[in-house]
Amino acid sequence: MFNRNRYLPPLAVIASISMVTGCGVFSSDASDDADPIIVGTTSTPSTLDPAAAWDSSWELMRNVFQPLLGYSPGGSEPEPDAAESCEFTDSSSTVYSCTLREGLKFSNGHTLDAKAVKYSFDRIKKINVNGGPAGLLTTLSRVQTKGDREVVFHLSQPDATFPLVLTTPAMSIVDPAEYPADKLREGGDIAGSGPYNLASYDDGKTAELVRNDNYEGIADLKNSAITIQYFQQSDEMVSALKNKDISVIYRGLGASDIVDIQANHDEEGLQIVENPTTEISYLVFNPKDPWAKNPAVRKAVAQVLDRPALAHNIYKDTVEPLYSMIPRGLVGHTTGFFDDYGNPSATKAKSILTEAGITETVPLQLWYTTDRYGSQTKPAFEELKRQLEASGLFEVTLKSRPWKDYSKGYQNGEYPVFGRGWNPDFNDADNFIAPFVGEQNALGTPYDAPEITNKLLPESRAESDRGAVAEEFEEAQQILVDDARLIPLWQGKAYTAANEEIAGLENVIDPATMMIMWQLSWKTSW
Repeated sequence: MFNRNRYLPPLAVIASISMVTGCGVFSSDASDDADPIIVGTTSTPSTLDPAAAWDSSWELMRNVFQPLLGYSPGGSEPEPDAAESCEFTDSSSTVYSCTLREGLKFSNGHTLDAKAVKYSFDRIKKINVNGGPAGLLTTLSRVQTKGDREVVFHLSQPDATFPLVLTTPAMSIVDPAEYPADKLREGGDIAGSGPYNLASYDDGKTAELVRNDNYEGIADLKNSAITIQYFQQSDEMVSALKNKDISVIYRGLGASDIVDIQANHDEEGLQIVENPTTEISYLVFNPKDPWAKNPAVRKAVAQVLDRPALAHNIYKDTVEPLYSMIPRGLVGHTTGFFDDYGNPSATKAKSILTEAGITETVPLQLWYTTDRYGSQTKPAFEELKRQLEASGLFEVTLKSRPWKDYSKGYQNGEYPVFGRGWNPDFNDADNFIAPFVGEQNALGTPYDAPEITNKLLPESRAESDRGAVAEEFEEAQQILVDDARLIPLWQGKAYTAANEEIAGLENVIDPATMMIMWQLSWKTSW
């Protein structure tokens, strides 16, 4: 079981990364069984184009596209994937060079060379989707090619986290012949170079993956085919698992389902694996809304919220209360919201509002998505509504949309207050601060925080020892606490459930809490 006192080790940035001997082609352990393993999830993609993806779409992209760097199963440090080697070539962490493996091809047979890599990065920055992955490339100045296999990234300032950015599915290499330079690709097809080809895609229903015979990289395939089935409701997904209509569940298990499977897995022929993660859930306040833009309103909300009640009553202790945007297990984690606000108090919240001249009941509109974070999302927001209204200070209206529409709505600034979850792009404190601040961020709501963006983040990125940046991130978090624009709620755990016939669950989750499908196998194929 999960040890509540266990801390996840900080992910070290390696200045020089070389190809591990033996990585590359397919493993002889790959199953010859042609039956696909069916994986159920509530993580439906909002896009199939990496240039637009900074959300749950990464779950699919991790398996069909290929970045320069990736992770071996169970590993926490980036290793070469499409690259043969990568390293900073200067002493100030501003020039990063990668040499590609020889003979790389896309799934359609087209050559994957240095020009394709440059094209992919230039394309992200040129299309510049609002709330999209261009926000991860704020320090990238230009990309240079040297011959067919070498790519050089020139950074505008020192950035020791850049190798970690390269591991994300947003930095996937795309075929220039298939993806327009100045607009997103439409349709349900993918031309990538990852372990699998996308054989067919039915939006919101299924994605059929088959082994990519052109693939060369870090993945060591244990199966020949995967079918991903997308669900809107956790209970339907769990029923499908118990009925053996699917074989694996990841992303979207409800708290009651987790507790039930943990208690009865032997009798039902199931298995469940629990892993500590740095996944977080939080509220976002839109500065364009007349109430949400008021600091007193935000601080009053922070003063009323009862995180332990939310974690225990709704999530059955499958999550833990969180009091800072940087989760436990990472350098820079604090308990700022508890330190400043203490235990929930309607009396203190009323004083905050009164001192700001607010004496009437505050109307708030809270938005959540119906089909992304599992069946507990609706009752969780009902609990937030109950807590806020029980104080006598707020009148809360709940609103919801399916993820595809929901994500477009928050990117367009439509919601006064809305819920988001965050699975890290990479396990570094930087990734729990930088994506949420600045003019362009992952939330679609500009957050002007010059002390963070102009001073603290650059100072921390200049430090290659990621264990030595606690002070900068503690300062950044105090700014977030003082503003209360983002209010953390809980830190989660990763649960993977499967039938007894499935092997590989122990190493199927990567450091960014995404499933690497190639680790799954049928036990009968051993």
